[in-house]
Amino acid sequence: GRRIRKENASGDRKEVFMSFGEIVAKVNDAVYSVVGGVPIIVLLFAVGIFCTILSGAVQFRRLGKALKVPFEKSGKGKEAGATTPFQSLCTALASTVGTGNIAGVAGAIAIGGPGAIFWMWVSALLGMATKYAEVVISMNYREKNARGEWVGGPMYAIKNGLGKGWRWLAYVFAACCILASLGIGNLSQVNTIALTFSNAVTYFAPAAAEYSNYINLAVGILCAIFVGLVVVGGLKRLSAVTEKMIPLMSVIYIVGALIVIGMNYQYILPAFGLIFKGAFNPSAVAGGVVGMTIMTTLTKGVGRGIFSNEAGLGSAPIAHASSSADSPVKQGLHGVFEVFVDTIVICTLSALLIITSHLVSNGFEIAYGVSAGAELATAAITSRLGGIFANIFMPVAVSMFALSTVFGWSLYGARSIEFLFGAKYVKFYNIAFSLIVVVGAVTELELVWALSDTFNMMMAIPNLISVLALSGVIAKLTKDYFAKKKDIPEIPNEK
Repeated sequence: GRRIRKENASGDRKEVFMSFGEIVAKVNDAVYSVVGGVPIIVLLFAVGIFCTILSGAVQFRRLGKALKVPFEKSGKGKEAGATTPFQSLCTALASTVGTGNIAGVAGAIAIGGPGAIFWMWVSALLGMATKYAEVVISMNYREKNARGEWVGGPMYAIKNGLGKGWRWLAYVFAACCILASLGIGNLSQVNTIALTFSNAVTYFAPAAAEYSNYINLAVGILCAIFVGLVVVGGLKRLSAVTEKMIPLMSVIYIVGALIVIGMNYQYILPAFGLIFKGAFNPSAVAGGVVGMTIMTTLTKGVGRGIFSNEAGLGSAPIAHASSSADSPVKQGLHGVFEVFVDTIVICTLSALLIITSHLVSNGFEIAYGVSAGAELATAAITSRLGGIFANIFMPVAVSMFALSTVFGWSLYGARSIEFLFGAKYVKFYNIAFSLIVVVGAVTELELVWALSDTFNMMMAIPNLISVLALSGVIAKLTKDYFAKKKDIPEIPNEK
């Protein structure tokens, strides 16, 4: 920390000690006031609507195709320097299906009320079209690196699609992506793992509460070792791990959530009623909490939705670009599937788990207006299945979700480092990324989430500019693909 001089109301000067965390929080608030809040939400909504029109409402008209395409066989699965379309999807899902699906949903409900889930759905429905557009241009303008691997993402779309005059924007995106990889993709994920494990240990051994800092540190060190072992293996090892991890963890969490929701079946419809009513009159369903307005509900729902599905950030297209899919549009449909599974399925299950358990009134209540995380979901499960099951199930579920996100974002950061500085610096990034895992385990939760929100918004702006600037390409590729023209190349602009 450092000492600063401050004037009081009478004009007297006094010294006030500010901790490092307080300084970071103040700087973060100042940056977020510029890049975040209502303006970026309006921009994301506008781009989502634009991409919906541009793609012919692909997320609605082609949803059936999008839900089937990840399970179709690809004839180019063993192409050198490429991953299969399913592996690319799993790597992208690894970063999207994370603690945002549990802790993010819980936080949105606690601060914004049940109505926040409605706005999360809206942002996801529009985000499907945005994610589709991002993936299409990422595939279209990708290139091969020195190791023969396909690399892509917004930075390459800007570089190869907009020309030299826009290259500075590609550098801005890559720099923001590196920062975001440390926030949304590292600090906040490991923080939630540590908190969940600490709470579980305290449940089984209450006397351990005074050693929570040491528990968090131990969890951080173990996670750092595991992360280091995976990321050092590069894309090949990462995709192999996520391909197995994503289906397994999704099934485990979905089954566990459905068990609790099934026990609360009579409250499912009332829960949806609270969600829809709370979207437009939040205080009426949240006990009249002071300060809970529609704007609070909307921003929390959209903010946590973006944190979860990453539509508009430009992150997931980096993973999709490594695919051996035979068309940018076909891989774009994987992006639609990605947002659907992440938000419409898993986030909704988390919301129903919490809200229906709250309506049962079996010793579980939501403290509206108070920041919350995965512990809220744990309490909901405890109220129906008991603390022993909840405090074993949740640490396992949260760890799998969070670590998968860490793996996915390590790739995004590494690709950005490679774009800015060259491949030889990736190994240094991987070491630093693994060490920062420990920092995430012992950092204050509120500050971590605030930093993550800021990094997200900083990353979104250059990405959305590229989507708008290359909208003509997206429209043409979409039209040609669904018209089944035979003269279009499998992957345009291959280099």
